[in-house]
Amino acid sequence: MFKVTHSVKALGFTLLISAALCLTPASADENFNLKLAYAQNSQPVKDALARFGELVKEKTDGTVTVTYFPDSQLGGESELVELLQTGAIDMTKVSGGLMGSFSPLYDVFSMPYLFEDVDHFYAVMNDNKIMDDIYQSTREQGFVGVGWYDSGQRNFYTEDRPIEQPDDLKGMKIRVMQNQNAVDMIRLLGGAPVVMSQGEIYTALQQGILDGAENNEFALTTARHGEVVNFYSLDGHTRVPDIILINSNTLSRMSDSQRQALMAAVKESTQLEIAQWDAAVAEARRQIQENFDVKINDVDKSAFREAVQPMYEGLKNKPEQYQIYQEIENLRAANH
Repeated sequence: MFKVTHSVKALGFTLLISAALCLTPASADENFNLKLAYAQNSQPVKDALARFGELVKEKTDGTVTVTYFPDSQLGGESELVELLQTGAIDMTKVSGGLMGSFSPLYDVFSMPYLFEDVDHFYAVMNDNKIMDDIYQSTREQGFVGVGWYDSGQRNFYTEDRPIEQPDDLKGMKIRVMQNQNAVDMIRLLGGAPVVMSQGEIYTALQQGILDGAENNEFALTTARHGEVVNFYSLDGHTRVPDIILINSNTLSRMSDSQRQALMAAVKESTQLEIAQWDAAVAEARRQIQENFDVKINDVDKSAFREAVQPMYEGLKNKPEQYQIYQEIENLRAANH
């Protein structure tokens, strides 16, 4: 009798455990270990991405964790987007400039003198009405945007003279990225655009093949271009954000609470990146002047904006991009 009772009890307990195990996957969030890869980046971006991983783990009670593949271990930004599309990685962070290759809506960010100032830029990037359509525009390609980081403003740096008005660029050979808006901007300002890889710029400036280039402050410090130029002119012609991307399938498999936690973690990491970026830019400007002996000058942008207006007239032929531009302009008026 004891054996039968014991067996029945044991069987009952086993069935109870089995039932509980069967129910657990349906009632609990699926666990995710997100593979996040990124190319070479400044320290503020690296710190923010690391903080994102900590935050999403905390906010999901450990059901979502992050494994990192940093510093171009899996390739450059173009390769990383391709890996994201196939699902080989789950997340990455790339320049908004690159994203124009995947969705023309991102090309709006490379329009010159688009933002009045940094506050206008932040207002746009935090406006869901504007950004959601842009983020979702790549869904059919297998990935979407979930947030942004500041990557500063691009300014001219030159060897012979500062750039204070468009006429100063006349005839100057200026390196630009492989981006049609960048090429058109230099031409309208009177310069001669030269498309060249980042790795060739230092030698080209040193040898006089280039008269100047354009980038944020870290090009002069980290890439040491400050050794071969004398002027850094704060015209702020473009302010292209970095974009945080996730594989669409990965995001859709998450529960609502996990998705909400991920989005909250991205936003909090952005606030950290912004604060650290501002401090890093201030330090870079100090180094530019004191360590590299490069003169920094402010620029009145009015004449520059007027010179590039034909690009905005041309934007009218691209209705979706022009609509985004108009929404950005509306925010300019609201913030100033």
